[in-house]
Amino acid sequence: MVHAHSPESMLRSARAKCTQVEHGGLANAEALKALADGGIYFDPNVGLVTQNYLENKPKYLGIGNYNDEGFAFMEKAVPTLPPIFKKAMDAGLKMPMGTDAVAGAHGQNAREIIVRVKDGGQKPMDAIIGATSLSAESLRLGDTIGTLAPGYEADIVAVRGNPLTDIAALRNVAFVMKGGKVFKK
Repeated sequence: MVHAHSPESMLRSARAKCTQVEHGGLANAEALKALADGGIYFDPNVGLVTQNYLENKPKYLGIGNYNDEGFAFMEKAVPTLPPIFKKAMDAGLKMPMGTDAVAGAHGQNAREIIVRVKDGGQKPMDAIIGATSLSAESLRLGDTIGTLAPGYEADIVAVRGNPLTDIAALRNVAFVMKGGKVFKK
């Protein structure tokens, strides 16, 4: 798994036969095609990572390269992310959902799925599959997690409403089942 933002870094990742590229915020058609041709998973992080940094700017400002220039760059990047996502869908890329484990984003994973559907044009079921079985497959765990079937470790997030007709229903969590134990707020 590689963090790659620029087309050149994505092309190098494809040539190196990496299995997954994260971000790709500057991707072009050539880079996306190289990933697709290589069967490389692509997690573009279009709805949560950059937005979370911007929302929590005071907490990050002054740490490493988190400076005013960096935040200005992020602000300009946000509207470019859904179009890159659409190009990646058109290229036929397999796009599992990830969140980059960004501090401050815990419990907000649904935001990524919602943006993929509302701004990126992905079908709701495809976005849900990207967050479940496709993510498990990308981690080479598809034979044990990510699917509700006999023999799988079935962790469940139950929501109020139908995310296939209103993807924002994913924010209305009724309960979570982890390892057979139900957790409610």
